Amino acid sequence: MQTEDNKVRSINERTAVLEPAIKFSRTIYTAVAAKASAAPQDGLPEVVMAGRSNAGKSSLINALANNGKLARVSSNPGKTQLVVYFNVDQKFYLTDLPGYGYARISLEKRSKLSSLANSYFIDGRPIKLVLLLIDIRHLPSEQDRQMCNFLNETEMPYVLVLNKADKLSRAQAGQNRQKILKALSAENIPNFVVSTVNKAGIDELKNFITEHIVALG
Repeated sequence: MQTEDNKVRSINERTAVLEPAIKFSRTIYTAVAAKASAAPQDGLPEVVMAGRSNAGKSSLINALANNGKLARVSSNPGKTQLVVYFNVDQKFYLTDLPGYGYARISLEKRSKLSSLANSYFIDGRPIKLVLLLIDIRHLPSEQDRQMCNFLNETEMPYVLVLNKADKLSRAQAGQNRQKILKALSAENIPNFVVSTVNKAGIDELKNFITEHIVALG
């Protein structure tokens, strides 16, 4: 017969199994920075989001946090022109880099944003994982290829997040996924087909991020 202490211990053990190691619902907007030197300096690891301006990075942040009002989603691609930090459960930062490749902003501003995004990876930030977002409806752009090559050359851990899967049938999404992986020579890179609209693939991506961060200790 179980004693009261044993019952409490049993309940706590079951709760621990069910309790996620990282609660994405505890994601808060933290800071913005125009350069890496102005970024948070508390040493928390970073999961960096990179991709074209219209790849849906802000929507993905909201989907991961299950909070549609957390990151500002603009109908005008290229709106995010600073590095934006979101603290996830005091475990890591979800870092949103300015999107690249949007033609409607000036050449000078595009150059500054590109420089900011590129320099971020070589400024000694505690980057532990990069989420490279690509619109699954389209083949990778030249900037996407350059980013992939850079991540491969620097041996930086990254995954491909093929977003906007709700815009295609399941068969089309599967076909496009194979084309994108082949175009990037990324068949061996972890990849996730997701939709921020119907939340397909979001839990799988959260589990991967959690396992990666937890494994760092």
